[in-house]
Amino acid sequence: MNVTMTIAGSDSGGGAGIQADLKTFQELNTFGTSAITALTAQNTLGVTGVHAAPPEFVLAQIDAVLADFEVQAIKTGMLFSAEIIEVVAKRMADYQGVLVVDPVMIAKGGASLLQQQAVAAMRSQLLPVATVI
Repeated sequence: MNVTMTIAGSDSGGGAGIQADLKTFQELNTFGTSAITALTAQNTLGVTGVHAAPPEFVLAQIDAVLADFEVQAIKTGMLFSAEIIEVVAKRMADYQGVLVVDPVMIAKGGASLLQQQAVAAMRSQLLPVATVI
């Protein structure tokens, strides 16, 4: 069985983020796993709120999945903060599979999904370990 993982935010409207990634994984006949970086209050009209997960909990989710599953590919999405990017990048530096980085920064409606100070962390820490950007 092919196993994939998404590390991203949750879209309460179901059109993006973890929800969209897992739907896509299923359509591609892979077993999808996830680590949630943030919760959004979101619908087709826009984003009304964002609540980030603590970085150490994001890492705990990643470690739990990687300890139990042979994950062939990981895709990132909304990572939100420099601190979350840092823990993800450190863990991905040792990851032997395919890492696809989708640098989610702004929602369709214009709401910011990546803190400004996180852009530098993404460029310097996560993009260098990506297989595909």
